[in-house]
Amino acid sequence: MDISVFLDVLVRRGITFFAGVPDSLLSAFCDEIVRRYGAFNSNHVVTHNEGGAVALASGHHLASGKIPCVYMQNSGIGNALNPAVSLTHPKVYGIPVLYVIGWRGAPGTHDEPQHVFQGEITLKLLADMGIDHYIIDKDTSIQNVENAFEGFDMLFAQGNSAAFVVKNGALCGSGHSYRNSYSLNREHAIGIVLEASGGDPVVATTGKISRELFGIRKHRAEGHERDFLTVGSMGHSIMIALGISMEQPKRRVWCLDGDGAVLMHMGSLAIVGSLAPSNLIHVVFNNTAHETVGGLPTAFETLDIETGALASGYRHAYSVADEESLRDVMEQVISQSGPSFVEVRVAIGSRPDLGRPTTQPQESKNAFMRLIV
Repeated sequence: MDISVFLDVLVRRGITFFAGVPDSLLSAFCDEIVRRYGAFNSNHVVTHNEGGAVALASGHHLASGKIPCVYMQNSGIGNALNPAVSLTHPKVYGIPVLYVIGWRGAPGTHDEPQHVFQGEITLKLLADMGIDHYIIDKDTSIQNVENAFEGFDMLFAQGNSAAFVVKNGALCGSGHSYRNSYSLNREHAIGIVLEASGGDPVVATTGKISRELFGIRKHRAEGHERDFLTVGSMGHSIMIALGISMEQPKRRVWCLDGDGAVLMHMGSLAIVGSLAPSNLIHVVFNNTAHETVGGLPTAFETLDIETGALASGYRHAYSVADEESLRDVMEQVISQSGPSFVEVRVAIGSRPDLGRPTTQPQESKNAFMRLIV
């Protein structure tokens, strides 16, 4: 289905406010919204997490009476669950929301391990939340969408929400190119950080950072047992690393994070700061984009995260954008008492032949635990 035609259907029904976290299955949808409205304005906001998108959409409805649209990957339903059942549900305030949800791990499709169970329970979760749904696949026509809206309109009038659940390849568009002003290659920067980490345990966030870490180890003929790859659970890598650092105070622990992941749960920075583990180093690769899921911008470009980390209680904080500065900072953090925070500003983009981890999650977990326990 052509995404421009699909979006026109929403606009004709008065839906002109969009908020959410991008998904690769919805890349055509997200790109079209950016082309029409931009990314951070009164029509469209790329939010820090999905729950925040639901709350923001609720404010839009309260002030306008219009139906807002919230988009997300199905993994984001967990973040959206709280406001969806305690704020917008008709047994509470009855705020209608149209959801557009990418169905990763749909039964019968091949997907990454972190998406399999989520895909199995997606429709059940929506049913339990009282959200009716319509599935959009490659055979869905615009008339089908129009017909689905006839039922949705009745739900909206009663304060209920509804969802379009989008399968892989169902929506198509011309694509959009995202860039930033930074030049440092992220994979190269990860390699520099790994050189400084030595044999320390490393926790890496979901997406391309974990994939590049895995690829670097493979290229260097190194084992993967030192690395815990957070293949899902976006935004939670730093708390995993914090838990390890608290239990293993004599080990230096590294967290390789991304800007979108940090934004998703920024309260974690305050927890790190309040506990102040001296053995924790938090490295955030900031390309101001949700690159793994299409490239939409994050709000990191306007954020002074170095100051924010210090205000949260990190003992040291740095921001670098070139190789020489990164190497200098690595020498400093390995000789200092932490927690330390390092923002590394990197370019958008990765190798076209970038692979994925070939080990299974439980296999990797067991190897990691044998090393550090």
